Amino acid sequence: MKLVFATNNPHKLRELQQLLGDKIQLLSLTDIGCDEEVPENQETLEGNAAEKAFFIFEKFGFNCFADDTGLEVEALNGEPGVYSARYAGEDKNAEANMGKVLDQLNGKENRKARFRTVISLVIDGEETQFEGIVDGKILEEKQGEAGFGYDPVFQPDGFSESFAEMEAGQKNRISHRGRAVEKLIAYLKNLNKSI
Repeated sequence: MKLVFATNNPHKLRELQQLLGDKIQLLSLTDIGCDEEVPENQETLEGNAAEKAFFIFEKFGFNCFADDTGLEVEALNGEPGVYSARYAGEDKNAEANMGKVLDQLNGKENRKARFRTVISLVIDGEETQFEGIVDGKILEEKQGEAGFGYDPVFQPDGFSESFAEMEAGQKNRISHRGRAVEKLIAYLKNLNKSI
């Protein structure tokens, strides 16, 4: 079975291929000759993930999955959410995005937040979605150098470190994306038995 993962990130692709084993061959956007911007015009993570997956399925004819992730801060009514990557502007600057969240929370007691990933899998035109959530809080200031995005200001519940202070393996085991991917892999392995 061939499946396109709508990403240009070789690390993500390799990691998922290892988890899926050799019965499912993962293809990247480059592998299928997709060099255009995959659209993300929806107002929800679910909508964006679905839009990306259906775009590949309809335009290239491959079964596909795509993901979208957002940071949802309780005191900010769930913002930045679907706009997490461009919260402080269209240039998708992680430092500016973190700065904006910290500014918005200045003086606020409630710092509860969660990371949420939604994966949309489209097989033969039928969609299934998988969700992964990790709850935590926004720190008063950045801590750690690893990771990307909001990792230096997000501390998951039950841990004393930010995501940016954790080793990659530890973060992946408990992360929102990791949890969504686990559900996807279980579904694909089950599906593969019936193929």
